[in-house]
Amino acid sequence: MFRVFILYGYAGLMTYLHVSGNLNQYINMNYAYLSLIALFGSLLLGTIQLIMVFRDEDAAAHKHQTPLTHGPDEHVHLGENTWWKKVLVYSLLFYPLLAGFTFPKASLDSNIVSAKGFKFPTNEDAVGDSFVRNQYLKPDTSFYYNKEDYEATMNKDLKPYLKQDTIVLDEKNYLTVMELIYDYPEIFEGKKLTINGFAYVDNKVKSAKNQMFLFRFGVIHCIADSGVFGMLLNLPDDKTYKDDTWLSVTGVIGTEFYAPFKQSIPTLKVEKLSEIKTPKDKYVYRDYY
Repeated sequence: MFRVFILYGYAGLMTYLHVSGNLNQYINMNYAYLSLIALFGSLLLGTIQLIMVFRDEDAAAHKHQTPLTHGPDEHVHLGENTWWKKVLVYSLLFYPLLAGFTFPKASLDSNIVSAKGFKFPTNEDAVGDSFVRNQYLKPDTSFYYNKEDYEATMNKDLKPYLKQDTIVLDEKNYLTVMELIYDYPEIFEGKKLTINGFAYVDNKVKSAKNQMFLFRFGVIHCIADSGVFGMLLNLPDDKTYKDDTWLSVTGVIGTEFYAPFKQSIPTLKVEKLSEIKTPKDKYVYRDYY
């Protein structure tokens, strides 16, 4: 019967995430249909398991009980080392339900960036880990392709922007264009870019005055490969902003050597900027065509 509760619990969790709007905190919403498959699959399996429970109980009630033929030693052998396995398995299955229904949702802001820190291009501690690949500054999907397929995909994504002198980033193309800018900075240099995001000043390093980062939290496939992505801004002399201030920025793309990362990175020389309201969904998602 415990299996029934677990299966129905998973169906309830999927329903809760959809109804509450919190599903986007866990997966790329382009894959939301997979959670619906999991929802109905859990309901189906739970119902089948429930039918089996009632069928077994009914059979047991009508079955003539016969004495056991095996000896006491055999009985002990059949039961040994099974209870702790069941406890372990059911605990592992129950934990996601406990976490999903009871753990508070984390607030996405500069505190998370400060707590984790960020490096370029990816978290070195996660290199070689196929399950956890948190990313920073530059979205990197090369992990999911071989070299030839990755280059073909990037070239296909690049074509629409080759002749554009002004590029506007939105929720659909943010991660795609950001990856292209970091992969092909020489192609985008001199182009105008409009971008929305939250301000972040890295106080752990000494950067030039009037420099700060503009970030968006992004999900490539799921929360395991999520990260904080954006660009270094060169602000006008009279502009300063506190962390987590949401801005709409327009400027010219360039490159410069950034000492903390010990390499050149794309930057945005700001020409126009204004404060905006915090968006309802702080995440952006990788769009695949």
